[in-house]
Amino acid sequence: MEFTVREQIIEIVHKLFIYTDNQEWKKLQKEVFSELVDFDMSSLGGEISKKSSIDICNEWKQGFANIDAINHLAGNHLVKISNNSAEVFVYATATHFKESASKGKTREFVGSYNLHLVKNREFWKIDKFKYNLKYSTGNLDLK
Repeated sequence: MEFTVREQIIEIVHKLFIYTDNQEWKKLQKEVFSELVDFDMSSLGGEISKKSSIDICNEWKQGFANIDAINHLAGNHLVKISNNSAEVFVYATATHFKESASKGKTREFVGSYNLHLVKNREFWKIDKFKYNLKYSTGNLDLK
């Protein structure tokens, strides 16, 4: 059974979160992100820039290095497809857990993503990534 185009696109979005949770950086680079990504994490204090998938993964690898578990839950996908491009809006909650933290073992980020994907040959890849933080809670420093 083959996936519909919409299912193929949502599968890439799921891989974004699952591969991040499992810290599978090579898979993120190979299967999820385009080589260059318009990247916007400004709602968390980050910058808006064009980044390579390698740089994104290296930053995330470093940022998650001392976290014991990461868990993203995503849903309410809205998908708009136009030829070989697609826009996806999705809600997501990210929970980070650190056993050794003394002021609470978890932090949680609640927000949404605006993603843009392009189809290169037969594969869909994310080439625009924007995170929209609604709120965060818990021990944000995980110290």
